Amino acid sequence: MSKARAIIMSVTVEGISQSEAARRFGVSRSWVSKLMARYRTEGEAAFEPKSRRPHTSPTSVADVVNQQIVNLRVDLTKQGLDAGPHTIQWHLKHHHNITVSVSTIRRRLLAAGLIEPEPKKRPKNTYMRFEAALPNETWQSDFTHIWLADGTDTETITWLDDHSRYALHVSAHRRITGNIVRDTFNETAETNGFPASVLTDNGLVYTTRFAGGKGGRNQLETRLADLGITQKHTRPNHPTTTGKVERFQQTMKKWLTARPPANTITELQQLTDEFVDIYNHQRAHTAIGKVPPVIAYNRLPKDAPHDQGAGNHYRIRHDKIDKTGAVSLRRAGRMHHIGIGRAHKHQPVILIIDDLDIRVVNKTTGELLRHLTLNPETGYQPRFKK
Repeated sequence: MSKARAIIMSVTVEGISQSEAARRFGVSRSWVSKLMARYRTEGEAAFEPKSRRPHTSPTSVADVVNQQIVNLRVDLTKQGLDAGPHTIQWHLKHHHNITVSVSTIRRRLLAAGLIEPEPKKRPKNTYMRFEAALPNETWQSDFTHIWLADGTDTETITWLDDHSRYALHVSAHRRITGNIVRDTFNETAETNGFPASVLTDNGLVYTTRFAGGKGGRNQLETRLADLGITQKHTRPNHPTTTGKVERFQQTMKKWLTARPPANTITELQQLTDEFVDIYNHQRAHTAIGKVPPVIAYNRLPKDAPHDQGAGNHYRIRHDKIDKTGAVSLRRAGRMHHIGIGRAHKHQPVILIIDDLDIRVVNKTTGELLRHLTLNPETGYQPRFKK
């Protein structure tokens, strides 16, 4: 017999008071009173315990939102675009004005059978990851094979900004040659400015370093040397060094595979142009703060070849404004404190240092917080001259 039934029977059959029943069964008098009121209203149903489930759940997700999560997963997958929980979260926020946590989206996709439970992954802090501090600090380049509808093999070359993942140039060709690599680099630089460095693999169209010294520099190497641009290469058998551009190419090919294959190189170029527009302007990238690459590329000052106008002490520093509203910089063995303002305390910043010329930029927003010529004779560099 349940406690509720025993209490009700004691009061109704034995005739004891509700206070005495509360003492006998070790419960509160208010609970006995509520139980008896329920018995008078519901009859036998009062003998069974009521569900403790709350009447409302403020944190639960409405059915219409759950359906939108499923629809976005299906639609994005059909288009050949990323359709993970982070991407779905971005689309819900920016296109539907709905905020849902990534964990909630993942649970909904699991419940719908649209994703498989992931095994325990390697901790992120165990990965060695490189990212350029500024746009145009490093461009990555690579080319990949794409087949036309009739089986013709074509090659598509990509120039990608390392800092922002912004696709600077993507073009399709019958075969990638040294002249095409040089010409696409020049074309990209005409629009976006020259980079401080270039990172590629060791293909002969990029470098002759493993060609046994025959023929000297190729077209790209000669062009970069003339401009004072640093040329960097992957180590043999380590293709992950150019992982960003290779990941871009994988994403592009996935998108292309979701569509009928192009019949000509011209049609392939039209398709890649469409993808690049989506990738640069409409697709949030989790590695750059969940914003499209175009925003990440334009929110900070762009780097340039350091042999052109850069001083002997050119460098870039990441720092945080202290509680007094200043950021510190050591030069020639002396510490200098640059006033920024208490309104910006604890904000992450990038210091772009070209000898005595210094720019302090908000790392998150790209706002130029201060541009000054450092006075090496003064420890504190005030915002305003007295």
